[in-house]
Order: sequence, then structure tokens, then C-alpha cells
Amino acid sequence: MQLPTVPGTLAPSLLAIPVALGINAATALADNPLALMLTALLLGAGSLSLAVFVLFSFTSVVDLIISLEEDGYISGFMEVYVREGEPYLRTAHGIMICYWDGIVHYGLYLAMMVAMGQRKSYRNLGLFWLGSLMMSIVVFLLGNLIGKYSSDLSPAFLLNLPYVLIPIWAGTRLFQQPRVLPCLSPEKVAKEQSKRLYQRPQDVGLVLVLLLTAAFTFFRGMVVLDCPADSCFEYIYQHEPYLRDPVAYPKVQMLIYTFYVLPFFCLCIYGLVLPGCSWLPDWSLVFAGAVAQAQFSHLGSSLHPRTPFPYQTPEDVWWSFLLTNLLYALGPQLLALRCLRSP
Repeated sequence: MQLPTVPGTLAPSLLAIPVALGINAATALADNPLALMLTALLLGAGSLSLAVFVLFSFTSVVDLIISLEEDGYISGFMEVYVREGEPYLRTAHGIMICYWDGIVHYGLYLAMMVAMGQRKSYRNLGLFWLGSLMMSIVVFLLGNLIGKYSSDLSPAFLLNLPYVLIPIWAGTRLFQQPRVLPCLSPEKVAKEQSKRLYQRPQDVGLVLVLLLTAAFTFFRGMVVLDCPADSCFEYIYQHEPYLRDPVAYPKVQMLIYTFYVLPFFCLCIYGLVLPGCSWLPDWSLVFAGAVAQAQFSHLGSSLHPRTPFPYQTPEDVWWSFLLTNLLYALGPQLLALRCLRSP
């Protein structure tokens, strides 16, 4: 006998369809151990990603507390730990990376967790975060190892190792996620990529910016490598004396710029002159995050009162120092924005 249906409700046969499908799917998984294992791994990986972001969010809040306490805005929270465990966090560079972690990284963690909850792609946010975090931790660790605090390292220094290992794992997962690309016909893509550089005024401007940025990168690399040229000697004593600070963070930063960021700038110029490099959109985001973090820490440390007076930026060159460093940070951001808007 057929059951009657009530207007405004689904018939029992229709209600049974999703239930039956769910039961059949569960039965199929139970009968196939490999499929069941793969499903469990996928669910576990998603949960692990969320757990990582939650854990890093907590450490970001701790870092913000450390920076606020070291600058005198609050007191009585982390003073003993910083003094006994990680005294290098009391340097200007340590305070600035704590500010960046507690504000920018924390905001990125929240945005990525919201995207995960809404089942949206967080790939672009993740790549920017990856570059920022890796630049921060590499400069910080190397500066601690070779700077004036190398003799004060304690077992607490090992707490920084997860910040190296986990981003490597997270970066692998981020690059494996599918890209979100605009719906464009192959004909339009081929037409855009066939344009000469002079037909793309935005790219011409970006190439000029990157050329200037690359030249400045090379120059500062020569400065920290003790180039005997008069221009290098004048620059390190009259424009950026912070490069001589024995904490070694600025020297490590400039060397990373020279040996890693400078070649990338050259590759970016190549990618803009001859479009079609599929690696450029992703890596432009990574390096945009790295340079943004590095310039914030370098610029802030140069002006911070915790930096000894002989290494602080002279007041008569403040504006030129700010302008050059802000423009340096702006170049990679413009490149990443251009790649996001027109990949």
C-alpha cells in the first residue's frame, strides 16, 4: 500500500534516498580497508591543520604579550621566562618579531581557520604566511647562533624547532592544494601572453621597481660583507648603522636578501618580460610575506630604543631611511597583487 504524502513535506521514498546513499557509502568503506584508511587520513589531515593553526594562534598571543611587556605597556606576565629562558627576545629585533607574530600572523591564523570552517580555499593566505614565518624564524635562529647571545643559549632555544619543521610540512600541503584560477579561455590567455613588454605598462613599472630593488639588495649585501668602497663605508656609518649591531640579525637578514631574495627578483623580472611562468603566482606570495616581515622587523629594530644608540638610525636620515625601506617592502607586494589579479 502506498503511503499518503502531506503537502509541503517530502515523500518517504525521497527521504530514504540520502539515508540509503549514506548507508551504502559506509558499507562500501567498511568493505574496502584501503578506502577507509584514505578517508581517515584525509579527515585527520584536515583536523591536524586546524590544530596547528590553533596552537600557533596561542603562541602568537604569547608573543604579543612578550612584546607589550618588554615595551612597558603591561607587566608581570612573561618577564621571568624571557629573562631566564630566552633573553634574546628582549632585543629590538626580538620585540619586533613578537609584534609581527602577535598581530599579523594571528590575523592570518584566524582568517585561515574561518576559511577552513567555511570550506573555502586558504591557499593564498597560507603561502603569504609561510614566507613570513620562515623568514622570521630563519633570521631569528641564525642571529641567535652567531650573534652576541650565542653564549646565552639555553634548552628553551629548542622550543623554536617546531617553527622550522611544521611550516615545512604546512608548505608541502599548501602547494599541493589546487589553485583558484579565473575562468579564461585558452585563446585569451595566449593573447595576453603574446603581448610585448611595452604593451603592458603595469609590468613595465613592476620591472623597473624590481630592478631598483635588486640593485639596493646587492648594495646592502656588499655593505654587510665589508666592501671597502667609500659608498659602502659611508652608508653603514651614516645611513644604516644598525647593520653593524653585534646581535647579528641585520647582517643575517641582508645576507639572506643577497643570496636568496636577489636571485628571486631576477627570476621575477624574467617572468614579467616573458609571461607564462606558472610558478610565479605562488612564489610571489611566499616572497611577499617574507619581505614584508623582514622589512617590518628591520625597520622597527633600527628605530627602536632597545637598539644601542651608536647603531640607531641618525635622525637626519630618518625620512630617506623610511622611504627606501618602505619602497623596498612595497615591490614584492605589488608583484603578488598583480599575480593575484591577473595570474
